[in-house]
Amino acid sequence: MPTIRKEIAFVLNDVARLMKTYADQSARRYGATRAQWAVLSRLNRCEGLKQSELAELLDLQPISLTRLLDRLAENGLIERRPDPNDRRANRLYLTPAARPLLDRLTALGEEVMGQVLDGLDDKAIDRLHADLGVMRENLRAAIGRTSPTTDSESSKVAAS
Repeated sequence: MPTIRKEIAFVLNDVARLMKTYADQSARRYGATRAQWAVLSRLNRCEGLKQSELAELLDLQPISLTRLLDRLAENGLIERRPDPNDRRANRLYLTPAARPLLDRLTALGEEVMGQVLDGLDDKAIDRLHADLGVMRENLRAAIGRTSPTTDSESSKVAAS
């Protein structure tokens, strides 16, 4: 019988998966995908990122991100500018044409999260936010403690 602690992992996974599905469905209203929405939102927060930095933040493979960026650039929503310090790299910026879409997606995000959090009062939402932040930091610390030796030992065990 699973413990409540283990059950939390399943519920978190289900919530994340369902939120992705719902965000994809919602973004279609504006001819966008959840992935495009995520790129635009992240660039809105941190314009001037390199593609590699954005890929890491979004946990995307560089080739997948390149296709997304190509499509957004073709639609006139982002632009790639040469990095003045690294001639091999480009920096990513939103274009003025992205602002109206981003405004609609931001409002949509508020609407989506209103539905997701329906039934929770402000105090519960604040606590949930804080608790998820603690969990994120615990995971970052645990990942940081994982050494290459531990990873290769795990690979050996998995291969056996």
